[in-house]
Amino acid sequence: MSIRSLREAVGMKQYELAARMGVKQASVSAWESGDSTPTVQNLMKLADIFQCSVDEVLGRKSASA
Repeated sequence: MSIRSLREAVGMKQYELAARMGVKQASVSAWESGDSTPTVQNLMKLADIFQCSVDEVLGRKSASA
């Protein structure tokens, strides 16, 4: 799943994710559009928020798949 898919799956808006992450909404938008990549620290935060692996945040299949 992509960051957008993960976010939408939990019914979260971009601005809500940005607030939880401590970043600007523009950063979330850039990650979702592929214009930029989250830092390692932000990847870990995203994984914690969505309760998944960093691989899943990056759009890779889960280890169990």
